[in-house]
Amino acid sequence: MLVFDDNQKTDPEYNVEAEQHKSEYFQPATSLELLADDDSERFDMVTSNNESHAQDVEDNIAPGGTVISSKLQIHVPKTLTKPDGYEHREALFGIPPYGGSIAQNMYYANADLCDAQTTDTRGGYPIRAKDGDAKDGKMLPWQSPYILMVDRGGCTFVQKVRNAQRVGAVGVIIADNSCLCSAEQCTSDPGHECEEREPIMADDGSGSDISIPSFLMFKQDADEVKAEVMANHAVRIEMIWSLPSPDDRVEYDLWTTPTDVISQGFQLDFKEAAVALGNRAYFTPQMYIYDGIRSGCQGIDGENDCYNLCTNSGRYCATDPDNDLDRGISGADVVKESLRRMCIWNYYGKDDGVGEQWWDYVAEFMYRCNEEDMFMNDKCVADAMAHAGVDKAKMDQCMDDSGGITDDNQNTLMEVQLREKDKSGVVILPAMYVNRVSIRGTLEFQVVFDAICAGYASGTTPSVCEMCAHCPDQKGCITQGFCGSKKLEESVSQMHMVYAMIGLSALFFIVMYVQHRRYQSQMQAQVKGIIAEYMPLDEDQTTHDTAVSDEDGEFT
Repeated sequence: MLVFDDNQKTDPEYNVEAEQHKSEYFQPATSLELLADDDSERFDMVTSNNESHAQDVEDNIAPGGTVISSKLQIHVPKTLTKPDGYEHREALFGIPPYGGSIAQNMYYANADLCDAQTTDTRGGYPIRAKDGDAKDGKMLPWQSPYILMVDRGGCTFVQKVRNAQRVGAVGVIIADNSCLCSAEQCTSDPGHECEEREPIMADDGSGSDISIPSFLMFKQDADEVKAEVMANHAVRIEMIWSLPSPDDRVEYDLWTTPTDVISQGFQLDFKEAAVALGNRAYFTPQMYIYDGIRSGCQGIDGENDCYNLCTNSGRYCATDPDNDLDRGISGADVVKESLRRMCIWNYYGKDDGVGEQWWDYVAEFMYRCNEEDMFMNDKCVADAMAHAGVDKAKMDQCMDDSGGITDDNQNTLMEVQLREKDKSGVVILPAMYVNRVSIRGTLEFQVVFDAICAGYASGTTPSVCEMCAHCPDQKGCITQGFCGSKKLEESVSQMHMVYAMIGLSALFFIVMYVQHRRYQSQMQAQVKGIIAEYMPLDEDQTTHDTAVSDEDGEFT
């Protein structure tokens, strides 16, 4: 859970008095509470571990060693270029071009860009020539493409970036207005105190329409850049994204739950890509569950204090999908289905990283059982397994052998998921990681496929990426085996058919002509033979007169 007020420190896995707050247990990781004040963008990350873990998440460095996936560099003027680039925070919204970069001239709006109606594209810095066509004598507008720097404060990060996108920016740099308390020779803007750490550029819940990337630049650096551009000097800045490329295989993880609506489209669509990538990519589905003991859902006597949100006497819990503890799908139902999917993956997908049966089962379950009255229906689940080619008996045995979901027993598979959740630092669902780097933007086929293809070491990119990564219809390319539409394929086939018919017709006419000539030659030979046989000409007959009598018409 993200908290939007520095003074409100809330544990994401909290427990309240069950009798008074039934519907408030385990707020989903996708829910964001927004304070409508001028400092609503001062986000704070609070986890149930410790401050160092929260800092790891902020820095895009997971405890497992994930490297920073982005870089910020200034190329012009050279005096502002740093060997390792500038420290920054990357937004958790927008769609970065993974494996690529954006290098453009930068304009400073000299505004917070909170109001789209008052955004002046003819203002800001550097100063530009007057627009001869403008009656008011204003400067020329910002020339696209450009990266726009705006001031922090006044509204959320999402609102600022959205307004910048609307006026044509291809990227946004938000200049911080507060210094880090540890930063030397840095003075916060009036009315702002120093901060222990830079904020997370979180999504306020409305950022799905944003397609451009954005960074937060630390104040001590942003002040130097602003001074340069306000002196009417050109500044060219580059935003770079990369994925760790350790070898010729990419690992990608999806954090989700069986009731997560946002990731359903991806889970239905991506099987063909997973199969096409084969052993060149290793997929791991991660089921997001809560630690009930840490959240206070297991009482002193070992009883489940969180109603039907938890299994194993309060050890493993999930949010109630419909926020109604008295009806519909319960949190315990979600935990049970999560465990079943863990077993299916371990049996059918863990070895090869593809797991066709897992993808098939998820699709069958969505089609047959994704309703509250069928979600935990044993016959429906068995039917989905049968259609997906999953051995139900083995899955039931796996669930029991791991520790089951009843009594106060540890479940080995769910304990692994809790540890993985802590290591990954995931806070918003669904979440996709490629080579341990969190992928920003919407969970769509193209976003994930592009990120995977950008994650290979140089010279090891698989053929399916070479063929389909730059194709407008990537899924169609993977399914058909070539980049192009079905209509194009059909038109090509039709043209081939036309050419074939023309060729066959020409051949037919040639054969008919040859046959006709041969037939004429044979007929001529036969006629000559008949004439030679029945009308022999003797040498003596050449002297006889043969004439027709005028009187009777007879030969004489």
